Amino acid sequence: MKKILIAFILLLTTQLNAQEIGLRFGEVTGNTIAIDGVFDFEGNRIHANLSFGDGVGIDALYDFIYKPLGEEAINWYVGAGASTYIEDEFNIGVSGEIGLEYVFKEVPIVLGLDYRPTFWIIDDTDFKWDGFGINVRYKF
Repeated sequence: MKKILIAFILLLTTQLNAQEIGLRFGEVTGNTIAIDGVFDFEGNRIHANLSFGDGVGIDALYDFIYKPLGEEAINWYVGAGASTYIEDEFNIGVSGEIGLEYVFKEVPIVLGLDYRPTFWIIDDTDFKWDGFGINVRYKF
């Protein structure tokens, strides 16, 4: 498992041109911790998570709004995208995202807080409101 995790992180940072890589703590597609990555995408960004726990969760959200909030160090973002959770059943849904982040100028660290409600479509239709998370990422 450790080798798979290291290989995944190397893939994210080298092949996919990750801008930021770190961890997301909180409710993450059925788990409580995830590898959190941010990728530049035509002036906007892709915010992706891979979580492990009782099952495997994958989120890929397109943040179509990503702007400074007053100061340059504080940004806000809004996005939406696909989520999946694989345990005994295979679940697919759509998640929304709104968040704030603080980019440190002295060190390459980004701290963020976001909210991600998810509407599960397959295998069981359900709406989850409890998607709060804290992000800690290294900025390249």
